Amino acid sequence: MIILKPTKGKLLIAEPSLTGDVSFNRSVVLLAEHSNEGSVGFILNKPLEYQINELVTEIEIPFRVYNGGPVEQDNLYFIHKVPHLIDNSVEISDGIYWGGDFETTVELINKEIISEDDIRFFLGYSGWSSLQLDQELSSKSWVVVENEHESRIIQKAATAIWKENMIQLGGDYLLWSNSPENPSLN
Repeated sequence: MIILKPTKGKLLIAEPSLTGDVSFNRSVVLLAEHSNEGSVGFILNKPLEYQINELVTEIEIPFRVYNGGPVEQDNLYFIHKVPHLIDNSVEISDGIYWGGDFETTVELINKEIISEDDIRFFLGYSGWSSLQLDQELSSKSWVVVENEHESRIIQKAATAIWKENMIQLGGDYLLWSNSPENPSLN
């Protein structure tokens, strides 16, 4: 297996050994930033029970909200693939952008110009201090993979992402692809 370095735009796949970690068990994290100062990412496959219109009353359309990670869970973040519509977006990679003008975003969602296939909202984010992610990679908590879906990752079904990556990794990971979420309940 080719071992990749973490860089923004890559995916972090939680190793099966993280089953006891409430935040990251079976998580797939899109790295939005990675530098010597630290790393920031968003968990792509942990949908919450909330809809965006329940959290932001100005939004009329009920888009799903995801748990982005354990840091600042009282703050809302978003990634999208429409930088031509949302000013001040920051490119992550491969046509995926982070944030931007929120008032414009609200207006475009309400006008149905931006659809749920274009944007994903998160409460909180995943964050690592300087060298923390490197230590977790060394202890085999994560596998770094390319984001082969590029901007299509936004509309990817959340429930299948981790399992699909386990199958793609192959080898011993294949066994884990069909295991229950909590193996001790098996």
